[in-house]
Parts: sequence; structure tokens; C-alpha cells
Amino acid sequence: MSELKLFRATKEGAIEVAPRLAEVEADVQRLIEMNMETLLGVRFLASEYVINCVDGGRIDSLGIDATGAPVIVEYKRGTDPGLISQGLFYMAWLTAHRDVFRHLVRDRLGAAAAAQVRWSAPRLICVAGDFTRYDIHAVREHRRRIELVRYRLFGTDLIGLEPVASPTRTPHRGSEAHRGHRAVDTRRTGPVQTRMTELVNAVDETLLGLGRDITRVENRTYRAYQRVRNFACVCPPQRSKLLVYLPLDPRSVDLVPGFTRDVSRIGHHGTGDLEVRLRTERDLEAAAELFRLSYAVA
Repeated sequence: MSELKLFRATKEGAIEVAPRLAEVEADVQRLIEMNMETLLGVRFLASEYVINCVDGGRIDSLGIDATGAPVIVEYKRGTDPGLISQGLFYMAWLTAHRDVFRHLVRDRLGAAAAAQVRWSAPRLICVAGDFTRYDIHAVREHRRRIELVRYRLFGTDLIGLEPVASPTRTPHRGSEAHRGHRAVDTRRTGPVQTRMTELVNAVDETLLGLGRDITRVENRTYRAYQRVRNFACVCPPQRSKLLVYLPLDPRSVDLVPGFTRDVSRIGHHGTGDLEVRLRTERDLEAAAELFRLSYAVA
């Protein structure tokens, strides 16, 4: 965000819109809570949630993401060296009181959503005006899923969010597993299964190669690739095709029969209204630009 310049085009010429911080922390919190699913890909559950412990405290925002992971969001107007420690204190409380969170999800979103809560990778999202180099280093070394997001306000009605750091991820290679299928010894399989295994690994490398701020999350029925939000969901391969779902508006894409289709009104696993069908690595090359577009807006 520090390098981003925003201009308003007028008949008289381009006028720079200067970035600024919020007047108070509550302004950032209010704006994001009102638009949490759009901005962070997280369904909003509660604001200023009081935790029941000796030291007490209030979690700024509680939510749940598209993979079912619990999400804590903490805000600071500017830079605060205690932000991550504060968030980890709340995360420790939350993971020790799973039934409390599950009941909250059930009350706000229903029993079906509560049944999908996943505790394998709860998330802490820190939204602040800036972060120190020590914050960034701590995130990359910590075992928890901590994500740093820098914000800036522009004018009276624009907000910019910039992912700054997320946990270091180890890309899958040929021998690693995908939930629902496994990379296999190609000496013991037929040519179709071998080709699909190679395609799965190539898609994984392509998506992870889009940036250093990507986190990959395994779900029961798909693998999600996240920046601030999911930007791609890859389902386990079928016999001769691999389905990838992207959160792009299908109306903005020239749909190609057999390759891309609008699934906004069709039930499917994963998140996103644009389905991409991959059968060969040539299809992957054709889909690369769609992957980049989806990553850019996540």
C-alpha cells in the first residue's frame, strides 16, 4: 500500500487521492464488520465479544471463513507492537472454548454451518495501518495462521487492503497428498491416472507460484488457496478432468464450452461462480490468466 498511488480522472486532468489512516480504530472496525465477507471472505459473527476468563478482554471481531475455520480479526489504527500477542491470547482462549464458538455459529448461521466448523487451522487476521519488521518475522516463524493486512483510506469512500505477511507455506511436490486423492507411484498406475496426478501437481505449483502471501487449506471436498480471501478452490480429480472454482464474475469472462462455465446457480463444492475444467496442461496454460485475475482481486 505504501507504493500504491490512486488518482481520480477529471476533465481537468488526474488528481491524486492521498491515502490516510482512520481517525479512530473503531472506524476501521465498523467498516470491515459491515463488509467482512466482501473484504476478507469471512462471515461475520460477533463484535466486541467478551471472553470469560480471569484476565478478561474483548475480541474485536469473530467470524468463520469459507473453509469452516474460526477467524479472529483484531484492528489497530496505526502500528502497535502488542497486536499479535493480543490476538494470540484471544486465539488460545477460543481454541480452549470450542463449544462456545460452535454455539455462536449455530445461533447466528444455523446448525449446518456449526457442523462444518474446522479447528485444524483457526485464523488470526490483524488489520492495521502498518506493521514492524519484527511483526512480519514473527508471523513467518509462528505455527499459528496469522495474517497481517495493511489498510489505507482514500477520500471519503475508498479503502485499500494489502496482505503484508502470512505463515510460510511449504508447496506440495509430487509425493505429497491432496485430501480425497494422493499423488501416486506412476509405475503402478495407468496413463490416465498418471496424467491427472501430474496435472494436479502442476495446478498446485501454478497457484502457489502467484505470490508469497498464499496459504493453502485442505478441506474435506476441496483444496482452497487463500490470500486475504479464497481465490481458487481445486476439487479432487475426476477420471479425466480437474475442476477449479474461481470467485470471478462469469459475466466478465468469455465463456468457452467445455472449458469455463457459470455455476452461480449450480450447487458445487468450493467457493466461486466460475468453473474451469482442466484436462491437460495446455488447458492449464489457457487458465493461467484467469488464475492471475482471481489472485489479484482476492
